Amino acid sequence: MFGTVTLLLLTLGVCSGHSKEEVEGKRSGHVSVVIVGGTGDLARKYLWQGFFHLYVNQVTRGNSFSFYAGGISPSDKATPVLFQILKSLSCSESVSEERCALLKEQFLRLAQYRQLKSVEDYQDLTKHITRQLQEEGMEEAGRLFYLSVPAFAYADIAEKINSTCRPPEGVWMRVVLEKPFGHDFRSAQVLASQLANSLKEEEMYRIDHYLGKQVVSKILPFRAQNKKFLDPIWNKHHIERVEIVLKETLDVKGRISFYDKYGVIRDVLQNHLTEVMTLLTMRLPANLSSSKEVLQNKLQVFGSVLPLGKRQVVLGQYQGYQAEVQQELNKTKDHMSLTPTYAAVLVHMEDPRYENVPILLVSGKMLDERVGYARILFKDDIFCLQNHNSGHCKPKQIVFHFGHGQLNHPAILVSKSLFKPGLVDGEWKEVTEPADFSVLGLHISEYYVQTPAVERDAYAELISHIFAGRSNHFISTENLLASWLMWTPMLNSLETSFPRVYPGGADNHDLLNVRLAGKELSYLSEVVLIGPVQNTAAKDVQVMVGSYRSAKMVSAWSQELVEKLAVDIQEAAEAAVLQGGVFHLALSGGSTPLALFHRLALHHFSFPWRKTHVWMVDERCVPPTDQESNFHSLHEHLLLHVSIPYFNVHPMPVQIRQRLCAEEDGAAQIYEDELRTLVNDSRFHFILLGLGYDGHTASLFPGRRVDTTEKRLVALTESPVQPHQRLSLTISAINRAHRVALLVMGKGKHEMVTQLSRTKDDPVKWPVTAVRPESGQLVWYIDYDALLG
Repeated sequence: MFGTVTLLLLTLGVCSGHSKEEVEGKRSGHVSVVIVGGTGDLARKYLWQGFFHLYVNQVTRGNSFSFYAGGISPSDKATPVLFQILKSLSCSESVSEERCALLKEQFLRLAQYRQLKSVEDYQDLTKHITRQLQEEGMEEAGRLFYLSVPAFAYADIAEKINSTCRPPEGVWMRVVLEKPFGHDFRSAQVLASQLANSLKEEEMYRIDHYLGKQVVSKILPFRAQNKKFLDPIWNKHHIERVEIVLKETLDVKGRISFYDKYGVIRDVLQNHLTEVMTLLTMRLPANLSSSKEVLQNKLQVFGSVLPLGKRQVVLGQYQGYQAEVQQELNKTKDHMSLTPTYAAVLVHMEDPRYENVPILLVSGKMLDERVGYARILFKDDIFCLQNHNSGHCKPKQIVFHFGHGQLNHPAILVSKSLFKPGLVDGEWKEVTEPADFSVLGLHISEYYVQTPAVERDAYAELISHIFAGRSNHFISTENLLASWLMWTPMLNSLETSFPRVYPGGADNHDLLNVRLAGKELSYLSEVVLIGPVQNTAAKDVQVMVGSYRSAKMVSAWSQELVEKLAVDIQEAAEAAVLQGGVFHLALSGGSTPLALFHRLALHHFSFPWRKTHVWMVDERCVPPTDQESNFHSLHEHLLLHVSIPYFNVHPMPVQIRQRLCAEEDGAAQIYEDELRTLVNDSRFHFILLGLGYDGHTASLFPGRRVDTTEKRLVALTESPVQPHQRLSLTISAINRAHRVALLVMGKGKHEMVTQLSRTKDDPVKWPVTAVRPESGQLVWYIDYDALLG
């Protein structure tokens, strides 16, 4: 069958759409392609089209093929799915409709589905390949296995391939792996070790599809082609900064189960943008096609990167993400994910060539446009006294435009004020047609522009490289581990960091703009936006004062509400310090007050922190370094950022003698004694409380008898959710306070707010209803989303 098809295609004289796709130093013959996961989403969208492209361009060059879609589903169920996918394949414009129809028909005949679940299934596949080759009298050239499956399945499948599907000596075998390649350095190391037990390094092709993008693959050739212009300026004396940006407009619906474990840094920055960075900053190899030299130069880049930590990154999360997580992962409404969907990271290198040159890596979901580019911005060393529109005084930059955006196609752009670049190779062309738009602050007419003569898909490009054995377009084990070693310390430091919430799309405005200050990165705007997007009409409404449950109520949109509460706390602090020289503030835990903490730390510089004692409303019985610890959250989001004396901070003593809340250790009594000693008449000046979805406040939960006359100020309590043991102020301690604030935000609290508005005091069922300061004031701070739904 294979020989007949090859002869037929030779007779047809099928045209190749890619003149450079040739097998380099590899003998021709029969190639078996096995896509494990061959009916999955990636195979449907990219892989089959890529292999069809390979087939069209290689079958007339002495090669024949067979294609197998492997999966765990039975053949009778999966075969119709496969052929439905194959029917949607398309040809390049250079192939006529008649020819394309015939090519597709032949390709369909060469493709089949096989169940690949057990060792026996893989053994049967090998027997089938051997039998077909013998029947057709074909000489085998190679076997290509593409693992389009989750990474946890790699080691098992690689072992099956190694034990049952290895071809005879002299026949090549290549196994393609899709990211993610681990979650951090340790997991990547384990996975690499497992794969090494079954596969040789030269047999593994780790795909980063960004390396298949035509512009990315031409970065090194462009640098080599224009070496005489670039060598004098490709250094710290001339480069202002480097930006590598990937902006996306879509959310992550349908991918939450994967994305929530990885986030934007692991999904995009650690691989795609890092690889582009190495291509831009590595020493130019003498031989661009030498995978060994390219790898060594990449490793030198990784070795020169200065350590990355919290001060080199800002994080964001689009507003609808929490609801998507709760829905797709079946989480409760109080579940909070800290997974970032936007990140900007500032990188610096010790390399003398790039010392003090900022390299900015940026990516995010739900941004204003879909575009990807790398920009090298050069210093403006010319001053024009009169004609500021002179070409000499316009921005000097080189842009590697990956695609999309207003330009809408891959291109390399060079400011005309720099130099006129030579063409990368015969496959690229210079664009001279007039157009009227700007790219990164410069009108298109101010650039020399090069684009590919024929645009090709990244997967099709990489599949052709795999077939030809060009490994320098793929991620080696050393490259992978070096990258994870660079990123893992930062990722570990961010595990409990709270990302800035942004509305998404054009509504982001300047919210995600960043400022570079030396070797540190921060948001330009200090605004902390939380809660749902505000509609235009509602934006005109600021702060409203009313009553709720016979107490004062302050309402506003979340941002204004937090600002108002911060002002009220500072006013209370200043009044207390003026009267008695000290301010005692008790703060609750959880996620609700985090925006308040940020506001106090970043805007209230005159707050009397040195006269303030910070106490805790409640604490979980976990070590203070645990991310579940309220003190840990308070420390990370407030205490680290204000000038408060160490001895003015009072964490609850939940861990004594390396034990957590052991009753005989008397933690509650210890905290109460400290409180009675330092706080005049045991009356806090200000207590901040939150409201749980079940009506609890502090760590006082429904079902527990509440005695408003009890003398205890601190008690061990039980939570219905883990960690069960808690330490909490009692209702007596709360009701002694001069002022109590109940902060309630988010649509998720609307039902509880409504229910409480109609409920009489019932401390057993609704513990929050027991909060009634004896001689102080209770104020409810409720945002419009919680109030109006």
